[in-house]
Amino acid sequence: MAETLFSKIIRREIPADIVFEDDHVLGFRDINPQAPLHVLFIPKQPVATLNDLEPGHAELVGRLVLAAAAFARKEGYAESGYRTVFNCNEDAGQSVFHIHLHLLAGRKLSWPPG
Repeated sequence: MAETLFSKIIRREIPADIVFEDDHVLGFRDINPQAPLHVLFIPKQPVATLNDLEPGHAELVGRLVLAAAAFARKEGYAESGYRTVFNCNEDAGQSVFHIHLHLLAGRKLSWPPG
């Protein structure tokens, strides 16, 4: 996989507002937030897109979802609600080709997003 901005954040070569970290996942605030709470959760193991996932990645993807849910709960958004989003490829809005889960909360989120 090609070097990405997220790989550099994982290695601390680029600063980020890191709010969550364990052995497998890193969570940091989005630099262009679309809601009062907008955090990206990325695997430390790089995978370019959802299309590149294999059955062996199931636990890794689960870890991203669990980390986002735990962080939303910690920040007080479990009851009012939050959104989690994965984008896959350019037409869906993926701009960094290292899978990442967006956690958005803190305002009423409409559908479709706009």
